[in-house]
Amino acid sequence: MVKSFPDLNPTPRILMGPGPSNVHPRVLRAMATPVIGHLDPEFLGIMNDTRDLLKFVFQTKNTFTIAVSATGSAGMETCLVNLIEPGEEVVICVNGVFGERMSDIVGRCGGKLIRVDAPWGRIIAPADLKKTLATCKPKLVALVHAETSTGAWQPIEEISKIVHEAGALLVLDTVTSLGGVPVTLDAWGVDACYSGTQKCLSCPPGLSPVSFNDRAMQAVRARKTKVQSWYLDMTMVERYWGEERFYHHTAPISMIYALREALKIVYEEGLDARFARHMANHRALVAGLHAMGMRMFAQEGHRLPMLNTVWIPEGVDDLKVRKFLLAEHNIELGGGLGAVKGKIWRVGLMGESSTKNNVLLFLGALERAFKAQGYTKLTAGAGVAAAIAAY
Repeated sequence: MVKSFPDLNPTPRILMGPGPSNVHPRVLRAMATPVIGHLDPEFLGIMNDTRDLLKFVFQTKNTFTIAVSATGSAGMETCLVNLIEPGEEVVICVNGVFGERMSDIVGRCGGKLIRVDAPWGRIIAPADLKKTLATCKPKLVALVHAETSTGAWQPIEEISKIVHEAGALLVLDTVTSLGGVPVTLDAWGVDACYSGTQKCLSCPPGLSPVSFNDRAMQAVRARKTKVQSWYLDMTMVERYWGEERFYHHTAPISMIYALREALKIVYEEGLDARFARHMANHRALVAGLHAMGMRMFAQEGHRLPMLNTVWIPEGVDDLKVRKFLLAEHNIELGGGLGAVKGKIWRVGLMGESSTKNNVLLFLGALERAFKAQGYTKLTAGAGVAAAIAAY
């Protein structure tokens, strides 16, 4: 018996979790552009456009600014496996899931891991890092700019100065922050950086923007051992993205189309306007949640505007609320990870998903979800009213 497979027809969702975010129709149309060869002169021109647009969003002049042909987690590996050799000391700042992942990669590279920890939801204190660096001589220090698991927004300027005074390279995770809040690699002195396409850039997942400055690339070229990963060895990949155009792998052509269009949308909106939009929607959402009697999780003064974390009220069932929102309103809401699983929600307002309509719809839908569970500790319409007032 031959089994039939229906045409793809997924239910349209309002993506308000930790990623992916909703994708602009222009980006989806770009993905339908006819595929040409990955060494075709026209495609090489498209790669050049993508590189230039990435430099704009990263606010950098780094020559080696590319899109790695894999997701953001591969960008994390790209930066670390290229810069770490066996036996080298590496400092990882850990205040959530993604600092833990970087720590794991250090061990897989044979590096000597030194951790600087902060409680989940709080930032890494520069003084704690400085104290640690006084006891070691690491090759690099890596930390997360926007910790997706907690909603903490890490300041970089002071930490960058401390890292470079210690003679180390600075590696930065901007998977959630790029395109939503300022990321200024050159001004901050970031040596290597990685991101993802599916968050504030509102492109489907599948590529990882990375940028290495000259100092970082010199360290890669001066290695005494081969890079752990053949596929992510940037000494080879740079020859494909550089002037040589030397074959390394078949680039995901349709994804490059999509990223170019997504970055073009960011360029047209303007970085300042885009950041202001994310912040305005964040403030309205927080006002609404506070009016509903809810408390934010991440450290005050260091809360991400695109990834809002909020404590789940006592007596409210995490999973039931998320199922209700999905079934009744087609809204995807993110749950907590690791130490805060079942304790917080992660409300994404990223890229195309960061709109006034989504904020008001979410607050109204959340009130309905609470009432469906018999939760009565809220005033009807208070969340939506507070958000409107914030606008």
